Parts: sequence; structure tokens; C-alpha cells
Amino acid sequence: MLQAPVTGKGDLIPLLQKAQEAEGYVSEEAIYAIAEKLRIPASEVFGVLSFYAQFRLRPMGKHNVKICRGTACHVRGSPLIVTAVESELQLGGGEDTTPDGLFTVEKIACFGACSLAPVMVVDGRTYGNLSPDKARRLIRKTAEEEHV
Repeated sequence: MLQAPVTGKGDLIPLLQKAQEAEGYVSEEAIYAIAEKLRIPASEVFGVLSFYAQFRLRPMGKHNVKICRGTACHVRGSPLIVTAVESELQLGGGEDTTPDGLFTVEKIACFGACSLAPVMVVDGRTYGNLSPDKARRLIRKTAEEEHV
């Protein structure tokens, strides 16, 4: 990841992207390595890292659940979907990944699938016209398939 020549601070975001691509998130070790490589404080790396929503500071769960929060989804009940999914996975306190590392829940600005609102994507598969009960069943089914 850090083998490529760097020319300055302009390499910070590409290095963070490479670190995330390699690890699935940007680890503390990667932050310090990048800071050393660019000869900037680790706090500066962290500042950039925490500014952009594309970067993660924690590993993703095995199953990725994305819930659309766009206008159409919001109006048609996505806040209830979020509540149902977080309740089903017992996520709270701002956590987005279950303690067992099985699920990560992300709230996405808009998928652009407004005619299907509200929309949720589980492991790359799109589910539309959801209700909180349907969302809970999808989560349970995914969890059950994990234990088969």
C-alpha cells in the first residue's frame, strides 16, 4: 500500500483509499504509517479521514445492509425501516456493526430507486416496497442462512 512514491499531501486521500481497499477500513496502524510517509501529524490524517464519509475506521460486518434515506424513501417510511433493522440487530448507541461482526448497517443518502421506496440493499441485492416487518424478516433470513 505504501510502496508507491508520494509527492506530498495530495497523496493523502489516495493512500487512505488504498489502505481501506486493502483492509476494508483504515486501521490505526495505517493512519500512523501514512502520517510518517507524508511527514504530517497523524491528527491531520485523522482529520481528513473523519471528514469524508467514504472512509471507515472500523471493520465492516460480513453482511452489508444499506438503507436508503432519500426523500422518497423517507416519506414512505425509511426511518421505520432503520428502527426495525437496528432493533432486530440490537444496534444502539451509534454503533453500525453488530458485536459478532455479522452485520453492518449503513444509511445511504439515495440509491436512485425512488419508485421502489422504501429501499434496502442487503449484500448487493435490492429489496423495495419494504415495511418494517419485511425488513426484519430479511435480516432474520440472512442471519439464519449464516448458520445453515
